[in-house]
Amino acid sequence: MSTPRDEREPATWAVETTLFRGLAVLRVVMLGFAVAVSAAKWDRIDEHALVVGAWIVMAAWTGFAAWWYDRPQRRTTLPYVVELALAVGLMLLTPVIHVPSHDLAASATLPSFWVAAVVLGWGIRWGWLGGLVAAVLVSLADLAIRTEVTQYAMGNVFLLLLGGPLVGWCTLELKRMAEARDRAERLAAAAAERQRLARVVHDGVLQVLALVQRRGAEIGGDAAGLARLAGEQEVALRAFVQSYDGDAAPRQQLDLAARLATLASAQVTVSVPPGAVEVPGAVGQEIVAVVRACLDNVRVHVGEDAPAWVLLEELDDSWVVTVRDAGPGIAAGRLEQAAAEGRLGVSASIQGRMRDLGGLARLTTGPDGTEWELIVPRRSPVIAGQDGRR
Repeated sequence: MSTPRDEREPATWAVETTLFRGLAVLRVVMLGFAVAVSAAKWDRIDEHALVVGAWIVMAAWTGFAAWWYDRPQRRTTLPYVVELALAVGLMLLTPVIHVPSHDLAASATLPSFWVAAVVLGWGIRWGWLGGLVAAVLVSLADLAIRTEVTQYAMGNVFLLLLGGPLVGWCTLELKRMAEARDRAERLAAAAAERQRLARVVHDGVLQVLALVQRRGAEIGGDAAGLARLAGEQEVALRAFVQSYDGDAAPRQQLDLAARLATLASAQVTVSVPPGAVEVPGAVGQEIVAVVRACLDNVRVHVGEDAPAWVLLEELDDSWVVTVRDAGPGIAAGRLEQAAAEGRLGVSASIQGRMRDLGGLARLTTGPDGTEWELIVPRRSPVIAGQDGRR
């Protein structure tokens, strides 16, 4: 059975852990009920030693499951299969202990309602489908031992087939809500941090860049080139401040094609689809920032007049932006060396931003040039949290 797509999220583990702790208490209650049911008909049981052995097995698994399922990393497939096999096996063992056999038509099985905890455990871990699979297998075992299918037996089957999928479905919904809450908290924290950084940039770096631009233009010569670069960076930083300052709605849509088209110049050729390519606003801003970082690297490392090409593709499952130049390429080990020296332009501005978007920055470099392929899946957790329509 496949693992839920979002199971690695901390919120998912927290929901499962809470539910399994509640289930551990329920297992104890169900165990006590099973013991009481068997004890009530003790005089009609032939194999007393077998019944006591079954009690010991159920008690041992009840304690083991409470400990084992309390840690997310231990929730592999094997223990769920083992406990389901144990539940079915105990039910199939019921005819061996009963005398006379016709009691099985309307009698509780050896594990009684203890098996319901197994079905609920499958629902918690594997969702509604897991709960349904476990309920069907346990129900088939129950019906297989009956000498006659009575209303009592069908009532048990109905409760299992209803309870397992229902608990599984509710668990999946709880996981989704918990993850949506966590994403909202992360987005709020990120927005607050960006606003704080924007204030720092506005009060410090922008003032210095404006001073460099003004003084460089007055001095002239080589300083005029520095003034021009300072002016470009001031414009870029002011755009950043304006983009993240205020109460901009994170779900506002942005036309990525139109925004990338503004990067075109005599040196930069931008190719985009003919229509609008709408993405969540914050995601689009980050993609544009990554493309700017790629183009900045072209100007710095290849040359001010070096040509570059930007291509935007809108696929069914992702957005792909390719940035290519015709420079000499990046020497082997150069990016690792730059990161080790504290220069994080590529690792932070390009690869780091793409990781934050749940995407990928794929680098191809050689003597014929460098190409960045920036891939952002439409259904990454970040996109799902920022696009209200999904």
